[in-house]
Amino acid sequence: MFRRRLLMFSLLLVSGFLFFTERQAATGQLPEQLWSTNYQQALAEAHKTNKQVLLNFTGSDWCPYCIQMDREVLDRSEFKNFALRNLILVKLDYPRRKQLPPDEVAQNKALVEEYRIEGFPTFVLLDSSGKEIRRQVGYLEGGPSQFVKWASITEQ
Repeated sequence: MFRRRLLMFSLLLVSGFLFFTERQAATGQLPEQLWSTNYQQALAEAHKTNKQVLLNFTGSDWCPYCIQMDREVLDRSEFKNFALRNLILVKLDYPRRKQLPPDEVAQNKALVEEYRIEGFPTFVLLDSSGKEIRRQVGYLEGGPSQFVKWASITEQ
């Protein structure tokens, strides 16, 4: 009886571990700091590496379409792998419940005005010199492949 319970416990433990690792692979658990919050630092990095910059203007804790984009596109390995190779990512958050550092709040307030952001989510793609290439306002249907396609187009 004891061996049977031990075997059942072991099987549950192993299957839970397998499920967890499978889930990590499916959602693309890549480097934790894929997204920066420092706009100027991101522009400098883009200039140095000749990569484009993707600005993500989001309301991460209240905007339904922002949350959906995170879950269905930005957290997926297809997007993350593309971003690691081609983009410098900047998350410009405007939360309602979460507190941000004062310097980040000031930066984000200035950028929402500079880029004339009128709704969330808004994605602004910049070239390596900081010039706007294109923007996407609202949720983009089609999952990670459609968003990667959108981000791959270098001319407006």
